Amino acid sequence: MLKDKIKQLASQYSPDLISIRHHLHAHPELSYHEFETSKFVQEQLAALGIPYTIMATTGVVGLLKGKNPDKRVIALRADMDALPISEENEVPYKSRNAGVMHACGHDVHTTCLLGATRILSELREEWEGTIKLIFQPGEEKNPGGASLLIKEGVLEHPRPSAILGLHVHPQLEAGKYRFRGGKIMASADELYFTIKGRGGHAAAPQETVDTILVAAQLIVALQQIISRNSSPFSPSVLSITSIQGGHTTNVIPGEVKLMGTFRAMDEVWRYKAHDLIRKMSAELVHSMGAEIDMVIDVGYPTVYNNERLNAAAVAAAAEYAGAENIEEAELRMGAEDFGFYSQVIPGCFYRLGAGNVAKGITSGVHTPTFDIDEKAISLGAGMMAWLGATVN
Repeated sequence: MLKDKIKQLASQYSPDLISIRHHLHAHPELSYHEFETSKFVQEQLAALGIPYTIMATTGVVGLLKGKNPDKRVIALRADMDALPISEENEVPYKSRNAGVMHACGHDVHTTCLLGATRILSELREEWEGTIKLIFQPGEEKNPGGASLLIKEGVLEHPRPSAILGLHVHPQLEAGKYRFRGGKIMASADELYFTIKGRGGHAAAPQETVDTILVAAQLIVALQQIISRNSSPFSPSVLSITSIQGGHTTNVIPGEVKLMGTFRAMDEVWRYKAHDLIRKMSAELVHSMGAEIDMVIDVGYPTVYNNERLNAAAVAAAAEYAGAENIEEAELRMGAEDFGFYSQVIPGCFYRLGAGNVAKGITSGVHTPTFDIDEKAISLGAGMMAWLGATVN
């Protein structure tokens, strides 16, 4: 059976895949600068005789054909970029690039897709259709590598009928997988405000326009956009995460900068909220005698898992790994540029268990101590190969 052959090869290739992951983890590269990672992926595909093209400078898109290649086209996606974090793990494969770390598991994602590619390449006569292999740059930074690839035609010639992607989840034990139909992750937009007023002596506030006070009022007022305008049944978050202004105790500054993020699960409400943010901010700041420059940097859309595709993936995953190892994923207000794909074609974004409480492997993503139970690599590659070969 195809399932058994995939499992056997995933196990057989496990040492090689772990070595690939170690190489990628030790040589992380930031968003849109994945030059060596891209070259490494190209070499791996070339060794398997798989044709590929370069897109969005560092993206690599391959075409793997099985029997009857025109019968179906499915896309499998992995991201390749790392984060500006200094790794604290003392392991042989620790990052060699100062201040850069694969703290979100994209090294694992890339390894899993390379593993699935190797497995399915060896089993070309066992499955039907064409699989588009998308090794994507820039997931961690606006505008999102997915959006750039889509603009360059990654979902055309040939057009996939569906796309699947995975993400490691250290709070889920290795060997487990999580799926969810419908909305699963939030949109993410960046907020930037510059409040300008008449600075002056802190002992004479009546002669100034106090930008610190204006900023404080604005931070509080912005929360009303969530609490009194959005539906309580539609998750939404607005967080101001930075305030910069002033440099001493006795001077009211002439300028204060704020930064933050806005997250939503509903695309209609998302853009309505943008209008409310602009209107409330301008009116409040002007009413207090200050001026404001405002930028809403529109980021990733909501990740939406097509219900039919997700149901098919769940059924296939249960057949491959056992129903007891398939769980329902929770909603998360984190964002993923996989959402760009899922807005164009049916998508399924699922979670790969990578933690091991007994071994102390529990650190979350985006932390300097993030790591995985490496048995998740062959499990992830095998599952990705199985889903790519069977789900439609």
